[in-house]
Parts: sequence; C-alpha cells; structure tokens
Amino acid sequence: MRYPQGVSSGASSRLENAVPASATKRTPPPPPNFRHSYSKDKASLVRRLSRMEGQVRGIARMIEREEYCVDILQQTSALRAAVDAVSILVLEDHVQGCVRTAAEQGQADAYVDEVIDVVRRTLGRPVRGSTRSA
Repeated sequence: MRYPQGVSSGASSRLENAVPASATKRTPPPPPNFRHSYSKDKASLVRRLSRMEGQVRGIARMIEREEYCVDILQQTSALRAAVDAVSILVLEDHVQGCVRTAAEQGQADAYVDEVIDVVRRTLGRPVRGSTRSA
C-alpha cells in the first residue's frame, strides 16, 4: 500500500495489516515527488472523520444509556452514510489524480485493477484473480 512521505514504518505496518496482501503488492510505488490526489481535500476529510468520531462516541453513549434500539440503528445508518461519503470522495480523487497520473506514465492497468478490486470488496463482492483479460 502506498503511504505519504513521513508515515512511520510502525504506523504503516499497522495499516498494512488491515489490508489484504494482494492489494499491497500490485501497484508500483509512486514517484518520489508524488502527492496523493486527496491532499487538496485533506482538511475537509479530517473534519468529516472527526465528526464521525463524535457520532461513534454518541452511539456508544446511547448504548450505555440503553436507549431505544431503533434510535441507535438510525444513528448507525447515519454513520455508515458518512463513511460512504468519505470513501466516495477519496475514490473520486484517486481516479481523477492517481489513476490519471498512472495512465500518463503507462501504468494504468495495475491502478485500474486495484480500484476495481477495492470497489468489489467495498460492495461485498469477491475479488477476482484478474479483472482484465490478457
């Protein structure tokens, strides 16, 4: 998996453990001066994630207070929608930036396969061995 410059190896190894090995070995490493496409939206993404942290804490309080099940389910649904919105923003930036850059450098196939695999996993569909024909 590709990480921004400056991420410690300890942090990256913890993150890599959460991702299947097949997703970390396919795509070539970014060029030395590479900047992730989501960088322009970084502040907005961090704000959204902070709000989601608050939602999670709120849901935990609801459970501790033994609030009505349907109210908790509504809050988990809102949290899922917020997570999906962040995922879509990062995906859009990845396709418009990283994948476009890879295509310009002749590396599009690996990046396209990677995007298809992550979308399939997100939708709960099995990842095929290869999404492109030879």
